[in-house]
Amino acid sequence: MWALQMTGPGTFARVEVATPGPGALAPGRVLLRVEGGAICGSDLPFFRGLRAMSMPDDDPVALQVPGFPLHEVVGEVVAGDDPDLPVGARVVGWADPMVGLAEFCESDAHQLVAVPAETTVSEALTVQPLACVLGTLRSLGDLTGLRVAVLGLGAFGLLFAHGAKTFGARSVVGVDRVDRSDVAACFGVDELVHASSDRWSATIADADRADVVIEAVGHQTATLGHAIAAVAPGGLVFGFGVPDEAVYPVPMIDLFRKGVTLRAGVIGERRSALSAALAHLREHPWVHEHLVTHRFPMAAAQHAFELASVPVRGRLKIQLLV
Repeated sequence: MWALQMTGPGTFARVEVATPGPGALAPGRVLLRVEGGAICGSDLPFFRGLRAMSMPDDDPVALQVPGFPLHEVVGEVVAGDDPDLPVGARVVGWADPMVGLAEFCESDAHQLVAVPAETTVSEALTVQPLACVLGTLRSLGDLTGLRVAVLGLGAFGLLFAHGAKTFGARSVVGVDRVDRSDVAACFGVDELVHASSDRWSATIADADRADVVIEAVGHQTATLGHAIAAVAPGGLVFGFGVPDEAVYPVPMIDLFRKGVTLRAGVIGERRSALSAALAHLREHPWVHEHLVTHRFPMAAAQHAFELASVPVRGRLKIQLLV
């Protein structure tokens, strides 16, 4: 099969490797023919050369694993033993491990859900990030009547704004150094702050502090502290996304004085989260239409990852279609 493989930081090459054998699948595993994938912020540090702690990564130049790094995938089931994912079904979810830049990939069945036949590959790809966001918001408890702030208005941050309003938030403030005035309102942002999070957190009035602050910037350690500094006393801060560092500095005095709850984590029941996101997308199809700004053929992954690495106005979710 064909696959894309990193040959150095920020560099892909097309390779030919052995196709996974359906007969070698472990129980509960599914083999997919990949139809498309979407670039997530958690893929980008690996694209830039960060060492992958969860996979064999002892090469001195870059991770030499075909298909890495891409985990948001849609594909056709080729083999597996899950009765809810029959051969020929189109499914969406996580490639596990993160090797979706290939003709075929495997995953655990519980990390996938079948989608209706009429759902396009592009539409189905929006289900996975939406599942992460809605699942996270449900874990935070009742948002009814609360003021929510979202730091970082990329694809995930905007989905958090939309989800918070859907779940009853009184108001949503969004903060980003990139001007998101072209899309903020349609995703439910009531107050758009075009500024860095450190400036916003240092200048916010007490009356404007949020009950819940979601840090959706990621990939550095400072903005978590900005979220803690900005939240209201007794409030909740959620650090979203996969951490790039093992240790993050936390302003402990703010946590102590304000009685802040700090949370992070991953989605547990992934199939149920995907099913809920699929139902949500049927009710709000415009989310997909506004979220996906770029679609490229899989062969153009090099350009797509380079584009995804730089936050700019007009660029949100990037998809790769076979």
